[in-house]
Amino acid sequence: MACMSDDSWVSLPSMLAGPLPLGARELQNKTDEPNNFRFLSSAYRLERVFPVYAMGTPNPDSDSVLASSFDDSGGADPIWDAVRQEAKLEAEKEPILSSFLYASVLSHDCLEQALAFVVANRLQNPTLLATQLTDIFCDVMMHDKGIQRSIRLDVQAFKDRDPACLSYCSALLYMKGYHALQVHRVAHALWGEGRQVLASALQSRASEVFGVDIHPAAKIGEGILLDHGTGMVIGETAIVGNRVSLMHGVTLGGSGKEIGDRHPKIGDGALIGACATILGNIRIGKGAMVAAGSLVLKEVPPHSMVAGIPANAIGYLHEHDPSLSMKHDATKDYFEHIAARGNI
Repeated sequence: MACMSDDSWVSLPSMLAGPLPLGARELQNKTDEPNNFRFLSSAYRLERVFPVYAMGTPNPDSDSVLASSFDDSGGADPIWDAVRQEAKLEAEKEPILSSFLYASVLSHDCLEQALAFVVANRLQNPTLLATQLTDIFCDVMMHDKGIQRSIRLDVQAFKDRDPACLSYCSALLYMKGYHALQVHRVAHALWGEGRQVLASALQSRASEVFGVDIHPAAKIGEGILLDHGTGMVIGETAIVGNRVSLMHGVTLGGSGKEIGDRHPKIGDGALIGACATILGNIRIGKGAMVAAGSLVLKEVPPHSMVAGIPANAIGYLHEHDPSLSMKHDATKDYFEHIAARGNI
């Protein structure tokens, strides 16, 4: 994939350079602060250019929209355009960050380069130099179209599903769950190429820096949200489907009784609550939800909700992918269910 410059997607600059719509002109008349107006007018235009990217509301179809908008042959890349535009606005609002934003985002030609630079500088230490790590990440990402697509679907997932994510740029620069996930994608690619030692070194360093321990052999889909990520452990033979959301403290581990394929398989669209522990080679069905703090030792049917220690089914979900809505408070339903059974 060729890196994409500012001129590669003509419609965005032309839209930003064009006259403001009526609503934005009214905003201009109501504000006396030029900087505020520049921010509002640019945001207004961004929403018109690609509303899915500009607005942080859950959208089950956002992944397919992104896939059709991103041209991996070197053409349109609205996510990267949005990141650059947000970085420019942030540099205007916070001049003290302008050098940081230039080095991390504005000096690069594509999302892959910026991401490699950011993550390398997070992971560097006296014996793992940032320049060496940047070269490793760039070499893998620039030659793997699957990773190129995944890093965009992942940043879309953070923007859509995490209320604390202010922008695409903030996900790229500050969200350690996003960083840990992308380090894993590179480590997984290296593992598949037979470079297990380097992959393990990246895993070890990422675990140390981000508090997220994902074995390089674990298979993780796209459009993934690792919310906070702290304390997360994913074992070697675990498989995580597409559009899955995992909260902090989640463990996808072995029961200690198996050898070989011994870790959980998480279906598409599942939502795994904070500090949930799922053990053994069991399957969590598509669109299922595991409540926070649950201990799951047996398979979970698709579109069902489980809670407790050990976890039991407490109902079924009406929504297709709970991972997109992020409604994971099962406390009320759980205790009403237990009370109805006369257990409390």
